[in-house]
Amino acid sequence: MKVLCLWYATEDEISSIKRAMPKGTEVVAPKGEYFSRFESTYSELERHARDADAMIGWSIPKGLLEVAKNLKILCWQHSGCDDLDLKLLKQRDVKVANIRGANAVAVAEHAMMFVLALAKQTLIKHRLALDVHKPFPTYGDDHRSAMLDGRTIAVIGVGSIGSRIAKYAKGFDMRVLGVRRKRGEAVPHVDSMHGIDELHAVLSSSDYVVLALPVTDETYHVIGKAELAAMKRSAFLVNVSRGNLVQEKPLYEALTSGRLRGFAADVWPNYTYGRSFPHSTMPRLQIHRLPNVTGSFDQAANADDVLERDIEWGIQNLAEFAGGKPLTRGINLDLGY
Repeated sequence: MKVLCLWYATEDEISSIKRAMPKGTEVVAPKGEYFSRFESTYSELERHARDADAMIGWSIPKGLLEVAKNLKILCWQHSGCDDLDLKLLKQRDVKVANIRGANAVAVAEHAMMFVLALAKQTLIKHRLALDVHKPFPTYGDDHRSAMLDGRTIAVIGVGSIGSRIAKYAKGFDMRVLGVRRKRGEAVPHVDSMHGIDELHAVLSSSDYVVLALPVTDETYHVIGKAELAAMKRSAFLVNVSRGNLVQEKPLYEALTSGRLRGFAADVWPNYTYGRSFPHSTMPRLQIHRLPNVTGSFDQAANADDVLERDIEWGIQNLAEFAGGKPLTRGINLDLGY
């Protein structure tokens, strides 16, 4: 069996893969200088991809899957799979496994950081503190913090990340509403579970809304003008999943008109080349610069222990496949997760 690492794997990482795999497994990776350790080029990987049985990594150069005629499994080192050509993989009968849950704690903590930062107006009050300025009047509407205690938070997408957010929200004595495709499945710390057809009712009942669901054909731009209009004017929206879950223009209008109190995100709209014009990975309307917006750029998973767990779980996926076992984190190529 031949395993191709799609990143500049260290000798220790390569050795870890070899130890987990059957004797005689060949493990190869690009060598030499790099700009980013977690990406490589078609020219560097093409000769190895042609006879690779398995690939594992964070990025795939364009055209590489097409030449990997012997490929049987792709171990994708992310939770989301919307960047993959799932139709091609299904057509080629390639199994796909991800590492969903590996970064769940880190991303859920990041989500709660956003909830608190919005509620307590952290950035605004920090800027005032730098100017040695105390807001006046003391209990004026402009600088008064919102509370979490006794308030309602909606978690849209109650998977490994969403269920953690629900758990943490309960630590603040919040009421938790969940929205997921399988509404009948009970989840600890979620007070009531709802289907996507009940989204508007859930939004209208919530003080905080956190998006933690994957992008699929069903969920692309799931939050638009009607959904934002359904929310309370005092509500906050947080997105730690995918930027294209939210339509940017209605969001901008809601934030600048007072229709929505605040927004925080680790992800932003992505206008991909060929599907959009002009293309951009930045918000077109500069929503990240609005005074009631707090953000980071794809940093939620950049936390202690996450990289090590990513690699460990990716290796587990490879070992399960090599041992003929069911894939614990296998992807349904029709659903996209």
